[in-house]
Amino acid sequence: MAHPLITPLEKLASSLASPMGFCIETVALHSHRNPQALVIALARSNGTGISLDDCATFSGAFSEALELESLIPGAYVLEITSPGVGEVLQDDRDFRSFRGFPVSVLHRDSSGTELRREGSLLGRDAEAVEINLRGRIVRIPIPEVLEVRLSSPET
Repeated sequence: MAHPLITPLEKLASSLASPMGFCIETVALHSHRNPQALVIALARSNGTGISLDDCATFSGAFSEALELESLIPGAYVLEITSPGVGEVLQDDRDFRSFRGFPVSVLHRDSSGTELRREGSLLGRDAEAVEINLRGRIVRIPIPEVLEVRLSSPET
């Protein structure tokens, strides 16, 4: 069940983002943290990349609007990010940029069973996605791969 503040937070964020040329990808409220964290993933409406300056510009405008609306009771941290971390890797640039990062690979084995493997991304070629699973190199054939997603390292 989504937090009850998500819908009004999304509406407020979208109303500010649109005139600035942005769109809101995701809004998450981590109310279990102390202080709680509001994380908004921002994208450009035209599909081009988001810069740190873009995040800072939106953060300033959203912070002011959020304070006026008094939607979040108590202390909170506002994080404005761009889509990417925790997102699905799609093109060759993603696979080059995130080489060495922890990933989760969802794939189907030859019997059709869905499996998830977590490891460090080594790369992707025309035949397979290659990951390091605790020192062991594993190649997962491209036809079996359903998605490759950035993940948090195991702690």
